[in-house]
Amino acid sequence: MQRLSSPRTPSTRTLGRKPLKTPLGHTLHSSTRLPVYATRKNILRLAMAQMRVFGDEHGQQELLRGEFHGSSSDKGDNSSNKKARAGLCGLLRERKVLELARGKRRLVEVPYTATLAHAANALLAGRVSAVTVAAPPGHWIGAGGSMIVESDPATGAARKHYIGMVNMLDIVIHIAEAGQDNEDDDLDRRMAVPVSSVIGHSLEGLTLWTLHPNTSVLDCMETFSKGVHRALVPLESSAPDTIVAVELVESAPAYKMVTQMDVVRFLRDHGAELGAVLSRTVGGLGAASEAVLAVASRTTVIEAVRTMRAASLTAVPVVDAPVDAYVLQDGRGKKVVETFSATDLRDCPVARLRAWLGAGVTEFKEKVAEYRREGGRRPLDSAAAGDGGAQATDDGYDTDDEDDTAAGRGGGEEEKRMVTCTMESTLGEVVEKAVENHVHRLWVVDEEEGLLRGVVSLTDVLRVVREAALGEDQELHSLQDIVSS
Repeated sequence: MQRLSSPRTPSTRTLGRKPLKTPLGHTLHSSTRLPVYATRKNILRLAMAQMRVFGDEHGQQELLRGEFHGSSSDKGDNSSNKKARAGLCGLLRERKVLELARGKRRLVEVPYTATLAHAANALLAGRVSAVTVAAPPGHWIGAGGSMIVESDPATGAARKHYIGMVNMLDIVIHIAEAGQDNEDDDLDRRMAVPVSSVIGHSLEGLTLWTLHPNTSVLDCMETFSKGVHRALVPLESSAPDTIVAVELVESAPAYKMVTQMDVVRFLRDHGAELGAVLSRTVGGLGAASEAVLAVASRTTVIEAVRTMRAASLTAVPVVDAPVDAYVLQDGRGKKVVETFSATDLRDCPVARLRAWLGAGVTEFKEKVAEYRREGGRRPLDSAAAGDGGAQATDDGYDTDDEDDTAAGRGGGEEEKRMVTCTMESTLGEVVEKAVENHVHRLWVVDEEEGLLRGVVSLTDVLRVVREAALGEDQELHSLQDIVSS
């Protein structure tokens, strides 16, 4: 390269008028003066130097806050891992699901001999959307062929085997299969069957997932971005530390549940590290699904439940439209008025469930809201506290990761409210709304008239954040290859 000045007194020149952006979003403005040797390769080297400084400063800040909880092997080889920890992907690889599980309470579970009435009361009392079903070890094949066993912490002997999960949708589907007979004795008979007989009525209960404690948040996001809503995390895993993926065979003295909401809450709490991805719009990221099925406000609950089961849905928007012959209808372009979900079913008192199944979804929600206002937030009987009922739970984060507002969890008299966004909403706004209102999905509406355009679920949020992290990581490695060449 021809030198433009003497080596002893190197001149400088400014960059062009347009600011140069580095891959991490740092801006080199026109006032930034670079040596005359500011070739493309040197600019890339400067960008890499900025990123290394940013990573080092961020790492020091996290260490001062005590936020790093990596393994001893990570701490002993900081220099070799420094490049891998750069950027968003590095953050998500560094942090482990054990950190997400530590603050959670014990599992809400019921024995396999518990009746559906016990299970329904356990869901309501525990404020959760699903309960695990436990059975004696060695007698069952778990959902999806899993062998998730809780062992004695002293002897290591197996104490119980988790054979599946049951939510309120499973229970209501079981009731709906009885037909239109509304006799009370029929409901009592159907609610007296063992909970093990309804495992798998909805898609969610067909498989149990576990995650090794050392699984990175990034790998956890891969699982959750494919539609898995929750997974068990053993506090002490019997599997080798090198196995960090989804496991079907596991034995541990205790488990806790990690949900999609826990990961999204983690992303919200680390918004500064997520950087540019949170400032991008829902439409620009492709986070919204435009295929959205809805029900009319006068569709009966029993019809909605049957069609939701057929379509593997746990929630649908309720639109202001005539009842469609197919019950589930294309909701796009229609006015969305509220959400109907499995949480609404859970909050319905068991004694009144059968009588209310024939009501329209809007009327049903009004009845449930009135029941709440009257103070009916506990089970109507004490069965859940007796033999065959739910296991007592510790205090901690609510494990309910379905549509349940903060008001609904806290025991106040506020009504549940519908949470929406637009295609122009940023991902950061969507994450904040989802966490603040504790909802599993936001309906995407038209900004002018509020007409339904699509839906953004937590699955979508985790998918696009993971894709952005991997894309950024690929760019960083490409830059490193260019600089080193």
